Amino acid sequence: MTVTDGPWAGDACSLVEAFRSGERSPAEELEASLAAIGRSELGAFVWMDEERARARAATADVTLPFGGVPVGIKALEPVEGWPYTEESLVFADRIASYSSTSHRRLLARGGIVPVGQTLASEFGGLNVSTNKIHGTCTNPWGEGRSAGGSSGGSSAAVAGGLVTIASGGDGGGSIRIPAGFCGLVGMKGTAGRIPRGPRTLIHPMTVVLGCQARSVRDAARWFDVASGYDSRDPYSLPRIDGWERDLGTQDLRGLRVAIAPTLGTAVVRQEIQDRVVSAGEALARDAGLTVVDLDVKFPKLDVAWALGNLAGLRMDLEGLWPECRDLLTPEIAFGLDMAEQLVNLESNARGEATRTQANEAMAAVFDQVDLLICATNPDVAFPAHVTTNTRVGDQKVDIGNNGALTIPANITGNPAVSVPIEPFDGLPVGMQIIAPHHHDQILLDLALRMERSCPWPLTAPGSPL
Repeated sequence: MTVTDGPWAGDACSLVEAFRSGERSPAEELEASLAAIGRSELGAFVWMDEERARARAATADVTLPFGGVPVGIKALEPVEGWPYTEESLVFADRIASYSSTSHRRLLARGGIVPVGQTLASEFGGLNVSTNKIHGTCTNPWGEGRSAGGSSGGSSAAVAGGLVTIASGGDGGGSIRIPAGFCGLVGMKGTAGRIPRGPRTLIHPMTVVLGCQARSVRDAARWFDVASGYDSRDPYSLPRIDGWERDLGTQDLRGLRVAIAPTLGTAVVRQEIQDRVVSAGEALARDAGLTVVDLDVKFPKLDVAWALGNLAGLRMDLEGLWPECRDLLTPEIAFGLDMAEQLVNLESNARGEATRTQANEAMAAVFDQVDLLICATNPDVAFPAHVTTNTRVGDQKVDIGNNGALTIPANITGNPAVSVPIEPFDGLPVGMQIIAPHHHDQILLDLALRMERSCPWPLTAPGSPL
């Protein structure tokens, strides 16, 4: 492959191998990515740092795990010296004074070449790929379709062939939802797997960090580089070595799995349910899992989840709200208004009761089985301009329903992974596998089984643009 062929079409791990063999250089790959980003109409990148990227590529240490790999960084993640808008007009002129712990690790331990920021929804509050400050990012699999959110720009950049890997974060499905919509691997580790510091916002303990990846081994390598305890996130977990090295070594035979496409709460399109059941049963046969018929039903969590997260947003907007109302996405402003009216000691008690109910429901599932399979999204990607409940033709796009499948694992902190399965109507479909706390390695091995038995396209047809 030469630079004229465009960006690397394989995964990030194979790109590093190409660097080490001399088949390609970090500088060549960077220029190919920059050119593709410049041509792209996806809207995946919202800000570029070409000068510093070229300097890093020129001195890249390709012996490092991601040495020389161009990487997109989700715009909600602080990078020192870069804009830190949190994808909101409210902070349009703010510059980050520090970098996240995970970003510093990816630079020092991983050797990445950060090329720029990828689009996210405002403050990560909606599972869409549009905002008021940077516009709309579209899905490379379908013109005019959403890339999902909030890590939609990262998913579009990876699935669209612009970069091989990009950072993401998941507070209610923000890694898994766009991965499902864009045909990628979306791994949400056990809460605390990757530290969120510095300046960690503890409450409501639903957010984890990770990546949007083309392959399972890329996601495992990301854990190798970024995971492990850091004192500025007191709930971060001790480091485990060998995520990539130990892929495929877990004993899966005999593990019990429940296949519940809707989790008993979400309204899921029948064609999606059928594909999840078929793929789940095929995985069970291939891995030697025992399928258990289990009645799964989680409580409705969207209000408790939203109110819990709005407290952090209100802190972020201290001294600016409510005067900044008109700068905000209408849904974010509505959420803040709602929270101000509803939040009191009684509502906090109800919210905590709901979280406890969710924890009990998840624990009850794993008292009876070892794994839980469901859909990642209720349907394929909806129109990209949608930000709230909207009727598109004869189909209603319910943004709250779209998170009903992913929010439970955020509330309870369980690891969950989305993997591509049989597409529907030419668009990707994701299957989500959830496991007990600290069983992340089993999920990666199950995803690897899926990848080997039913390989998925690493990029959308026609990518890179």
